[in-house]
Amino acid sequence: MKTVYVCSNTVTGIYSAIYDAWKARKGEEECSVALRGAVETELFCEYVEVEETVHKAQAVEALICRHLGREAYWDIYHAVLAADTGKGDAILGAMLAAKTIPDSRRIMEHLSHPKVEKVFELSRSVIGEAHFLKGAVRFRELAGGVLYARISPKAQVLTCLAPHFADRLPLENWMIYDRVHRMFVIHEAKKRWILVQDEFLDPERLPDLTEEEKEYTKLWKGFVHAVSVESRENLKLQRQHLPLRFRPDMVEYM
Repeated sequence: MKTVYVCSNTVTGIYSAIYDAWKARKGEEECSVALRGAVETELFCEYVEVEETVHKAQAVEALICRHLGREAYWDIYHAVLAADTGKGDAILGAMLAAKTIPDSRRIMEHLSHPKVEKVFELSRSVIGEAHFLKGAVRFRELAGGVLYARISPKAQVLTCLAPHFADRLPLENWMIYDRVHRMFVIHEAKKRWILVQDEFLDPERLPDLTEEEKEYTKLWKGFVHAVSVESRENLKLQRQHLPLRFRPDMVEYM
């Protein structure tokens, strides 16, 4: 009977499910991982709720780094962040497939394997979205001097963005709110950033913008309008370079 390990849509949850499946020493056809809330029940399957712990997650991370290598680790980590309900099963399948080849560190080269191919594609999609947002995030200064930005990504990219902005704004107090996944990255000046999950932010309770920020907002919108050449507008090309889903979080489109 096939065992399906059911977990939450988090790094700790998915790695904990992989830990349990790996420890049970089951083959690729004998186990799978499903995300809680996206389980499609099948006949002749046993569904097991995973006990999610940091210890399990750290053990799986160490296993991946030791046997699959750092490059595969980053592909798998980014795949975990993807907006795909089948990502946990794909990662487990790729890891089990690595056991069947002579050099497990070359598993991500075996793109003929459907699970490996999916992990590769998910990783690239997350990296691409994070790269785009590094240029699309718009910080605004709130009363009190805190820089605030919100994003609405498909993937859980905050841990990809945080090191980038921590490196560039080390002396600032800033926060980025992912309103899709209800997650924050908070950075206190001269300290390390932290991730806060499962928290809802009420925009009405945020401090007002500073007067200087309001003035800069007007200037920025005026600049964007001034450099636009109406006779050369190409809306289709604009949407290719800047999809509509990003615009509600960008000052120039608010």
